[in-house]
Amino acid sequence: MNSRRPKRAVAGRIAVAGHVCLDIIPELYASGTRIAPGKLVVVGPATVSTGGAVPNTGIALHRLGLPVTLLGKVGDDLFGRAVLARLRSHGRALADGMIVARGENTSYTVVLSPPGADRTFLHSPGANDTFRAADVPASRLAGAALLHFGYPPLMRRMRSDGGRELRELLGRARRAGLTTSLDMAMPDPRSEAGRLDWPRLLARVLPRVDFFLPSLEEIRFMLGDRSGRSADGALLGRLSGRLLGMGAAAVGIKLGADGLYLRTTADRSRLADCGRAAPDALRWAGRELLAPCFRVRVAGTTGSGDCTIAGFLAGLVKGLGPEETLTAAVATGACCVESADATGGIIPWTRLARRIRAGWPRLPVGLSLPGWKWQARRAVWTGPADRS
Repeated sequence: MNSRRPKRAVAGRIAVAGHVCLDIIPELYASGTRIAPGKLVVVGPATVSTGGAVPNTGIALHRLGLPVTLLGKVGDDLFGRAVLARLRSHGRALADGMIVARGENTSYTVVLSPPGADRTFLHSPGANDTFRAADVPASRLAGAALLHFGYPPLMRRMRSDGGRELRELLGRARRAGLTTSLDMAMPDPRSEAGRLDWPRLLARVLPRVDFFLPSLEEIRFMLGDRSGRSADGALLGRLSGRLLGMGAAAVGIKLGADGLYLRTTADRSRLADCGRAAPDALRWAGRELLAPCFRVRVAGTTGSGDCTIAGFLAGLVKGLGPEETLTAAVATGACCVESADATGGIIPWTRLARRIRAGWPRLPVGLSLPGWKWQARRAVWTGPADRS
């Protein structure tokens, strides 16, 4: 992860704000376990862990060795106390920025994962629905280099009125000199969130987002791509082109086992205007890259997207170039899936860098990439829009 002309690392913390919940995962013994009225289903012990963008991305950054501030909202209930205790178990100060809302319930998710079957999620949004821009005071952003916000589709107040509260928060962060990044979540298509005019919301919000980091599934849904066609390089180019046109400086699209795609604006002045963690515009402008995943034994995929983002943000504030930043991102995501929980597999940055330098093998990319070129020295694919 060494740059030819590394940009100086940015001083300051990364503030991670947004969705937080408690995950309750009972062990289900039988394949095809069915929940039905009047039926007793015997289960095993439950795994209880924090979930959501704030704990997952925030704790991953902390384990990588970066200073972080976590900004989320829980209720004054048993689940809220459990969330705060688990955050403090990773670092005593990690819960200092959390809001405890009197009279509200903490968000929780019951994850039903029978062997050999798709998972089912029972989710209560809880205090996430009342989270607003004012819940991130200026004092919590003071000294931060970057604000990352996660999962506004699962937070009613942040997504309502065309994303007004989200736009306000991102605008305030940019005016304070911070770089901004945004991650999404897949809403239930049948819910109020699923029926929102997402292109309108994105057009209002993305001018205040420097790095937009959704998954392919999320952004296909939000931009109305109902074609059902397989993902390929042309589709990625079209989607990212629309998002850059809406105002983002860079778009990273998480592709699951196929890696991480990045496309950046060709406008160097827009990149230079990305706040304290602005990348080197000469190296980042007009780039289209895809970094394949690293080969690992998968123990679980919970939190892999959030941890991939943590690696990306770490590379960004350390002043790495786009190829090295993508490599750091997929390497952090690979460490994540080696553990059953979201962050237990994340290792310090120095160990991560040594593992990459030691020749960690990559997985093949399953997408069709006509017109793309493999850059063996940097272990990335470069797309037709790349201007390097």
